[in-house]
Amino acid sequence: MVWEFAPMEGVNDRLYRAAHHRTFGGVARYGIPFWSPPADHTLTPRARRELTPDPGVPALPQVLTKSAADFCWAAGVLADWGYREVNLNLGCPSGTVTAKGKGAGLLRDLDNLARLLDGIFAGSPLPVSIKTRLGVREPEEFRRLLALYNRYPLASLTVHARVLEDQYRRPARPAWFAEALAGSRCPVCCNGDLKTEADCRRLAEALPQAPAAMIGRGLLADPALGRKLHGGPPASRAELAAFSETLFEGYAAAFGGPHNAMLRCKGHWRYWILLFADSAKAAKALRRAGDARQFRDLTRRVLAELPLLDAPAVDW
Repeated sequence: MVWEFAPMEGVNDRLYRAAHHRTFGGVARYGIPFWSPPADHTLTPRARRELTPDPGVPALPQVLTKSAADFCWAAGVLADWGYREVNLNLGCPSGTVTAKGKGAGLLRDLDNLARLLDGIFAGSPLPVSIKTRLGVREPEEFRRLLALYNRYPLASLTVHARVLEDQYRRPARPAWFAEALAGSRCPVCCNGDLKTEADCRRLAEALPQAPAAMIGRGLLADPALGRKLHGGPPASRAELAAFSETLFEGYAAAFGGPHNAMLRCKGHWRYWILLFADSAKAAKALRRAGDARQFRDLTRRVLAELPLLDAPAVDW
């Protein structure tokens, strides 16, 4: 089984992916947070910045749309940039996304979804994979979804084992991975609630036939998790310090200065702090920090002084 890093909006951006790959590795492929191509088919500076390939970093771009024409245009841009596959997002449960009939909102009307897939597979210049939820309300909806997906030559199918209405609050439903693996005509990647090394190893033991699994928050809290699953060591202080500094400096340069870098890095430290014992007081101070210099001093003290754990103290 290979391990992939889930596309997570606002978290594993291009800077993060490159820094993680060079510091920790252990990930076969990084999902790029979804790109919503505009109807006028223009490239924004942000899209160009985030989607430009980083040599040596294996990545899969993901497109969020309900238009086959927009998807195929986006796939053409990505093909010109050298990507060899593009993923269609049918999994995002955000209300602002599903209200527009995108992401997991497309699972509400399978006839409409079939028309979208007909257009995509007729016109995409790249092989297409899909990331999907099990359905909208009940996991049994997945059987009809899988029958639909099997009508198309998918490169792969990533199954997030929740329905739309679960959001991320309810536990995943891993029993459905076996049905997906048994019934899919294409390779299946398992996704959902892989928070720890033990979770990942249990999945690999239960489903040895699964070719891949996708990890989200587990890799955010433990950047060395992919490496550990291949028998490597846990994260060291030096690695975490280098990772933190690389991202802060990169964000400061990309987003207009240290204050914006601090705001971006606070999201990462929400997870990294779980790798340190006796960190409740430090976590509170990091959340409240309003000055970039203060924030950096706090992160350096955490890295230098708090006991480092081999695995995060998961609290979600």
